[in-house]
Amino acid sequence: MTGSHGPDDPRGPEGPDEPDRSGRRDDHGTPADDTGHDGSGNPYRGSAYGGNGSAYGGGYDAPGPYDGPHDGGARREVGGSTRPVPPGRPLPRVPLPRGAAEDRPLGPAPVPPVTPVPSYDHATLKSLLGAWALSACSPEETAAVEAHLTDCALCADEALRLRNAVELLRPEDPLDLDPLLRARVLENCLGRRPARVPVPEWAGPYDAETARLDALLRDLGSGDWNASVRLEWHDGSCDVTVAEVIGHLTAVDGLIAAALGMSEPLGTGARDPIDPEERTKEYWYRFGDRSPAEVHDTWREQGHALLRTVSFAGRAAGGLDVPYGPARLPLRDAFVDRAYECWIHAGDIAEAVAYPYGPPAPRHLHRMIDLAARTLPAVLAGRRRAGLAVSPTRLVAAGAPGRSLHLEVEGAGGGDWYIPLDSPAAVGTAAGSVAHVALDGVEFCQLTAGHRSPQDLAAGQEGDRAVISDVLAAAAGMSRM
Repeated sequence: MTGSHGPDDPRGPEGPDEPDRSGRRDDHGTPADDTGHDGSGNPYRGSAYGGNGSAYGGGYDAPGPYDGPHDGGARREVGGSTRPVPPGRPLPRVPLPRGAAEDRPLGPAPVPPVTPVPSYDHATLKSLLGAWALSACSPEETAAVEAHLTDCALCADEALRLRNAVELLRPEDPLDLDPLLRARVLENCLGRRPARVPVPEWAGPYDAETARLDALLRDLGSGDWNASVRLEWHDGSCDVTVAEVIGHLTAVDGLIAAALGMSEPLGTGARDPIDPEERTKEYWYRFGDRSPAEVHDTWREQGHALLRTVSFAGRAAGGLDVPYGPARLPLRDAFVDRAYECWIHAGDIAEAVAYPYGPPAPRHLHRMIDLAARTLPAVLAGRRRAGLAVSPTRLVAAGAPGRSLHLEVEGAGGGDWYIPLDSPAAVGTAAGSVAHVALDGVEFCQLTAGHRSPQDLAAGQEGDRAVISDVLAAAAGMSRM
């Protein structure tokens, strides 16, 4: 059936009401028209954007290259550009762009209400300066004080002094966790539920100090392990790396491990050295090429094994002798000695890498000071035999009271000790005191570690100067590598 245009109509036999499916093109090189009609007989495209994906309407595709007007065709603006549109064709129904909201003129900005500054007299404002410095004033009082400070120089100076005083009253808290936090948490937990196998009390300082040093080592970067650390003792010093300091602690801790029958890095053969300095040099020679992680793990695992062994052994193991070169110490004192050296060398490492590090807990520091005070008489007697003491001595029977020096250690962990002067077996008493030395607990430990000299020590002295000199020199001579 033919349409109204007849069979020869170039738009196809279907007529304008049906789209041409044959793919033929009209005179202008575009697809055949698919324009429909609305109810009034006007042509339309079906939708604003067409149904066949064309940008120009439902059935109107983009034309090919323009080579001039054909049959009176004109160039009209379509979709923002000028394109040739066949005559008689309506423009596509493209919605006009809408104006952006931000292009519209803004209304006047809201004006905040002005709060009037309350009126106070000079005496009232001056009395508020302390509360203002503590940030305890109300907003109205703060505004009144700050307005007054711009006009009154005397109050401004006073306010500045008060603000500086507030900063001294409440220093900034460090971001680092307290190294003793673990010990306090464990103590609280164990107080509620005691451990099935408790750590002996005399091993508590070693447990705490190794945990603090372990936390320091965990915070070190890879480059910090090669930092130069200065080790000092009464008759020598040396510069080593952080890894070598940990190796030194591992080697000397091995003496306790060997006494307990445990394996330790240097072995337990008869030819293995028992002098701490010789063991340290042997350890550096054998394991100097170990990585920092291996050095750290070896030291930490050995420390855990020591604590585990003495915990299962019980309190009776505290009397076991541990060789320290020519001297021997009971196991309970050896653990305190190892805790003391761990703290001292941790401080050396912290100073080398600019790490904050504080003293031990007061009860642990007291044990360290007590061990040093009990060791002093034997060290002083050794200096007398070597001809290094300057004060005269007297013969005293073992167990009898004799002359003594009153050692007063101040601060947390301190106390009073009476050091016998004539014999290690004598008894020191307050009645036999011929000299008195007072100093801080940390200073005393630094002296016995060889980090302070008797001449530079901040200590109060009273009594026999020769005795004081001998005792302080003996305390400094207790240090070793």
